[in-house]
Amino acid sequence: MLSGLVVVDKPQGWTSHDVVGRMRRLAGTRKVGHAGTLDPMATGVLVVGINKATRLLTYIVGTSKTYEATIRLGQSTITDDAEGEAIETANAAAVPEDAIRAGIAALTGPISQVPSSVSAIKVNGERAYARVRSGEDVKLAARPVTIHRFELHGIERVAHDGGEFLDLRVTVDCSSGTYIRALARDLGAGLGVGGHLTALRRTAVGPYTLANAKTLEQLAEEFSMLDIADAARALMPVRELSAEEAVEISFGRRIPSSEAREHTVENPAAAFAPDGTLVALLADAGKYAKPVLVFPPDAQD
Repeated sequence: MLSGLVVVDKPQGWTSHDVVGRMRRLAGTRKVGHAGTLDPMATGVLVVGINKATRLLTYIVGTSKTYEATIRLGQSTITDDAEGEAIETANAAAVPEDAIRAGIAALTGPISQVPSSVSAIKVNGERAYARVRSGEDVKLAARPVTIHRFELHGIERVAHDGGEFLDLRVTVDCSSGTYIRALARDLGAGLGVGGHLTALRRTAVGPYTLANAKTLEQLAEEFSMLDIADAARALMPVRELSAEEAVEISFGRRIPSSEAREHTVENPAAAFAPDGTLVALLADAGKYAKPVLVFPPDAQD
């Protein structure tokens, strides 16, 4: 049973669920999942887990993400991106660059962000976007996120209906749970002209980048994936076990904790046998380390 991660370069127009469906056919298994949804409009890194590697996805979802995006100032849409109906238009030609940079600075660092109303967040058991499509006015609560980097690369003036929009090319490094659409909306609102997202490409999810990614066409021609052991080494702190420790952990028993004692249930260490086999994920608890997850030998096949 093959287990590992596939870093897919998701094409525009596909949902993340569409990609999972294609990967099930290519991998020949139903046990496939992904870490971090990308909207159909977006392209780029979508990390897909196959078989036992789906157990790593929980730890990938919470990692930081990097995006290349285009933000259009001068128009707001109902979805905060180019797929939604325009609800307000303004002439953005007079917005100075220093005001744009100040607005970006105000949205950098720890901020409180209200997710887009058409997000996949559940409200009383139903996705917010489904409620919006049914005509409901959805108001979501703000949540803390961190924008590690919000960098402006260029500004392009775009003529439209006698007025002008400003298209901003940006890079965003952010914590899990950040909505780039909401950043575009809030930047435009702060500048008094409105804004929305017109293009989005995710270039990294934690340690997995476009350099590791393959298109669906490439995978259809030659299916390959990142071995579960290599995937865990890239994602987590590593603890090398002795042969005796590997046996104990494989049976779910505890062993002496690591010297660092920094491995928690939320941020475990990947524990490897002397032959390089991934044995388990470990969390330290006092003098001992105990397995959070144990990977049977067939997880490495």
